[in-house]
Amino acid sequence: MKSLAGARIACFGEVLLRYGAPGRELLLQTPRLDVYVGGAEANVAVGLASLGHVPRIISAVPDNALGRAATRDLRAHGVDTSDIRTLPGRMGIYYLTPGAGLRGAEVLYDREHSSFAAANSADFDWDRLLAGVDLLHLSGITPALGPHSAALALDAVRAAERLGVAVSFDGNYRSQLWQRWNSEPRPILSEIVAHATILFGNHRDVSLLLGQGFDGDGETRRRGAAEAMFAVFPKLALIASTARRVEDADVQHIAARIDTPQTAIQTDEIRLSGIVDRIGAGDAFAAGILHGLLSGHDLDTTARLGHALACLKHSLPGDASLFAQADLAAFSDQGSDVRR
Repeated sequence: MKSLAGARIACFGEVLLRYGAPGRELLLQTPRLDVYVGGAEANVAVGLASLGHVPRIISAVPDNALGRAATRDLRAHGVDTSDIRTLPGRMGIYYLTPGAGLRGAEVLYDREHSSFAAANSADFDWDRLLAGVDLLHLSGITPALGPHSAALALDAVRAAERLGVAVSFDGNYRSQLWQRWNSEPRPILSEIVAHATILFGNHRDVSLLLGQGFDGDGETRRRGAAEAMFAVFPKLALIASTARRVEDADVQHIAARIDTPQTAIQTDEIRLSGIVDRIGAGDAFAAGILHGLLSGHDLDTTARLGHALACLKHSLPGDASLFAQADLAAFSDQGSDVRR
């Protein structure tokens, strides 16, 4: 894969507000909600900005107090928000009931007719938006929102191909969103992946794309899935994934992995206990992997950076990782001990 050291990155996707029940309560058990700015691509942008990069976010929000607040929040974290458009519609929202013990977390979407979901191809000038950009990051959530958003995602990757911009794609399959309008997402996702150099996704994502299962367990199954993807999508140069074992909402185990056509790297598993918030951990992992690549690190170091940032995100409320490079170094060197 061509080096991405020093690459300029743009992230394309919907900026959301998350309304969550406080503590471990059920939704509206008491008449209070915690509010965070989120969205998969926005989370990656914030994670990268916290690590010292200057990513751009390409999106659309309404011209009202909610849209302005979300934009202001991203800008405060160091994200370049100059390509967030204000368009008719409403703010996309999702509601979160946190998990506790053996009760898993639950997400309720309220995203229909949002400014982003209602946008169309004429609203985004990709020649201008990708000028000076080396890497475009987007996820499978955007095409899952509906036919307009699916067309936008395809426009984005086709323009990136034409302009020589590399594409990073996170599968982020959301069955609730796809089932509202399209029960067969494979053709759309396959075309997007065909333009990608970097894919974030595990063997389950590969099974969805290729329509086949994979034998074996653990590393053998993951390598088989990766090799199948490289064979079908020759432009792919790197697949990054995590493996999660869940004991309950508070105790989970995570390992990270990078596959290339030539080799595979897998980290040791880390046990996470006392989990505060697991939402956005996949986006933190993507930010950590992209940070490693943008910083010119080797694949082993890059895998460990993605792994560390994903683990750290479980300790932080909200959708996005706010950890700096010093936090990654401290995690590697000192674990959970107090820094004095």
